[in-house]
Amino acid sequence: MERKIRSPILAVLGHVDHGKTTLLDKIRGTAVAKGEAGLITQAIGATNIPMATIRKICGNLMEKAKIELKMPGLLIIDTPGHEAFTTLRKRGGAIADMAILVVDVNEGFKPQTDESLNFLKQYKTPFIVAATKIDRMAGWNPQKGAPFLTSLKEQSDRAQDELETKMYRLIGQLTERGFETERYDRVSDYTKQIAIVPVSGITGEGIIDILMVLCGVCQKFLEKGLYIKPGEGKGTVLEVKEVKGLGMTIDAIIYDGEVNRGDWLVIGGAEPITTKVKALMEPAALKELRIEKAFKNVESVSAAAGVKIAAPGIEKVIAGSPLRAVKDRKDVDKALKEIEEEIEEVEIETEAAGALLKADTLGSLEALIKSLKDTVPIRKAHVGAVTKADIMEMRTQEEPKIFAFNVKIPQDILALAKDNKVKIFASEVIYSLIEEFREWEKDAQKRKEEAMLESVPHPARMRVLPGFVFRQRKPAVFGVEIEKGTLKPGYKLLKKGKSIGEVKEVQMRGEGVDEAQMGDKVAISMPDVTIGKDVMEGDTLDVFISDRARKTLMSLKSKLKADEIELLEEE
Repeated sequence: MERKIRSPILAVLGHVDHGKTTLLDKIRGTAVAKGEAGLITQAIGATNIPMATIRKICGNLMEKAKIELKMPGLLIIDTPGHEAFTTLRKRGGAIADMAILVVDVNEGFKPQTDESLNFLKQYKTPFIVAATKIDRMAGWNPQKGAPFLTSLKEQSDRAQDELETKMYRLIGQLTERGFETERYDRVSDYTKQIAIVPVSGITGEGIIDILMVLCGVCQKFLEKGLYIKPGEGKGTVLEVKEVKGLGMTIDAIIYDGEVNRGDWLVIGGAEPITTKVKALMEPAALKELRIEKAFKNVESVSAAAGVKIAAPGIEKVIAGSPLRAVKDRKDVDKALKEIEEEIEEVEIETEAAGALLKADTLGSLEALIKSLKDTVPIRKAHVGAVTKADIMEMRTQEEPKIFAFNVKIPQDILALAKDNKVKIFASEVIYSLIEEFREWEKDAQKRKEEAMLESVPHPARMRVLPGFVFRQRKPAVFGVEIEKGTLKPGYKLLKKGKSIGEVKEVQMRGEGVDEAQMGDKVAISMPDVTIGKDVMEGDTLDVFISDRARKTLMSLKSKLKADEIELLEEE
């Protein structure tokens, strides 16, 4: 029996605004314009471009390049880049066989470019670079829909030089990050060098080149991994949503085997779900994915494909969960075991003390764990939003912190975290989370010193102001002028080295204040003092500093004010 080969699954990654969507739209638009009607299909979160359509787009250039194609086409994942590598995962890595890293040739590397490159490294995914927005360069003469090399010949020397400069900046940036790269037509060995294809999503220049390079690389280096294993369907849940008339459905990418109506369906998660496929739906050709009426019922779907599945009892399924489809009930237990083993890969050895990790999907959580496990101890890691319970649990930790990847945090949760001194690092970019954490770590010593300073009383000397006794006792309330240092409520005072009691409250202009500094005239209340007996008008009072507090203050001398240092050094 001849083994069936599937379309390679391609992911598109890159920094926001670098042209990912425009590039995809141009590839789709070109395919629709040059292909036969109905040949291109926008499946669930993906675009399938048949090989017949690619051949028509590329014309005789493929023959000239001696590219022989056996693949049925290309399945391009049409979701944000991080989802293709986190939500859409399978055992041992991402479902993407290959990736297109989109970089604006005029801007070069940005934070999300590094984030994308990090995913590619983690999952060991081969990729090419699309150097977009060549049409934005000064003096560029657009050649609509032309192959890149054809367009390049029509450019002025100045435009060619500018492109060369920007290309080599990009090559340099990739070299710094450990990748040997070259413009695709200059690559001598595709096993060692990453190809860069200059392209414009607006004019379509270079689109033909990208399709050719993708097909050539996939055919040559990925073919062995593209053979479909007959029977059991394997996939990943992309999204769970309710559809009118169908109830709850799941959108999934099937990366191996096939799924049939009536199959047993096993879906992983906190508690694996076993159900039966009630309906399989694909979008009608050339229809928008989100239009519910555009779906058509099918009996079977083979890899690689996107599909909408209706089945009972799937309400609690989470995005990123693995799924298996089997024909016979006797194979369900085997599928369950596979699913459980796959989910176990995401679990971590937790520590008693450490950070809490939260992410939107199982795959996102896995990516977050991989990125942080060597940087910070991890206490727990869960899929889902940050909750009040999370804050209350973490507040008992020393320097409690939560890493929230791609989950929204309501204002009331942020406020609760702030009140309980729980630090939340939140971003849609893991790279940004780590950068923010590193900056926070740099300030850790400063925060530690500030906490130590807060934990001990500071030296202060004050004079009791004559004529400003407001109450003689229980409590005594009287005016003082701070001659040196800092006074706060709770400080104990001395008179000629003898303890006279604790300051209960400090007031300035009739309102309570947290502290008084040199030169301030304030009223203080002391429950254990009687004016005329323990304290007289004109007396000098000092803050009591224990030996432990003195040692702490001397170790942080550089953080103290000059007048505080003077008082410390008197003894």
